[in-house]
Amino acid sequence: MVDPDDSTGGTGPSNGSDAGPSDGPDSGRSGGTDTPPAADPSGGDDPTPSAVTLPPDLLGRYRRFSLYNSPYAAHDEGHAVDLYPDPGAAPSPVAGEVLDVRSVSAPPKPYAEAEDHLILIRVADGVVDAREGLVARVLHADPAVEPGEWVAAGEDLGRTIRSGFFAPWVGDHLHVGFRPPDGNHYRASGSLPVAAGVSVDPLPWDGRGTVVERGDTYAVLDRPVHPAPGDRWAGIATDGGGVLDGGFPHYDGGGILPDGDPPDGEVTAVELLGTGIGTATGRTVEWADRTVRANGEAVTGLSLSLGRDRAGAKLVCPDATFEVGTEVRVRIE
Repeated sequence: MVDPDDSTGGTGPSNGSDAGPSDGPDSGRSGGTDTPPAADPSGGDDPTPSAVTLPPDLLGRYRRFSLYNSPYAAHDEGHAVDLYPDPGAAPSPVAGEVLDVRSVSAPPKPYAEAEDHLILIRVADGVVDAREGLVARVLHADPAVEPGEWVAAGEDLGRTIRSGFFAPWVGDHLHVGFRPPDGNHYRASGSLPVAAGVSVDPLPWDGRGTVVERGDTYAVLDRPVHPAPGDRWAGIATDGGGVLDGGFPHYDGGGILPDGDPPDGEVTAVELLGTGIGTATGRTVEWADRTVRANGEAVTGLSLSLGRDRAGAKLVCPDATFEVGTEVRVRIE
């Protein structure tokens, strides 16, 4: 069963991914295997570039987004965003000129397609921020566009694919990063940091809920309840009030949104369900070594993102069975 909000996936790191080839295609249409090169951490000449802030109209084309829910280096410290559209759709996040389209062989997975794809778009000035010449890298869409074409924001780029870079619990999405005009647009890492230009409601959660959706590797609970589906963004809150983003604890780290909570550079403890789950430096969290249990059974973890249509907790549980209607209590040890 495919989760339309967290795309399924193919191979990536051994622990899976809630992103796709975030470390994306660097080879041409020859289809050679993509081996992620060394990261270019600056994304350009500026060692501390300012974040690309995603405006509300951009994020509003999608049902869900995440800056951190991935094991790939391209998402380190929130330098990329995964955007979850309606099933099958691949609306362009930006307006601009298509610069290049490339394909790459993806790790073989029984649920995934053989190739993934990279679309480069020179962003029209003023669409995202005041910088000129930004280049958007879009992954995980089978392209229906060609170099030289102009695409409008929200225009169909093709169709989303199930990539071999996804873990099986990950839903179809577009991976998007931004590079300066003089940056290397093909390297796996090196995108500018990304910030969400929207308010996100922090939703307290007591660890309880009833399963309302079940896949082979995940279960979605009905709690916490989204306060205004379709109108506002919301996510599960830490015990201190920040909104969590990331795969806990199955990826190395995650984030706390909105940006600046806690203040950039400040080191703070992060708690959920009365238990310390990591340490945040600014908005980036290093997870502690913890085990998530659902009804006493150890599960892989929690898939945490920001939703516009729903906010119920998602359990990553490939080895557990929680049928629809099952009441679940989650604890962290």
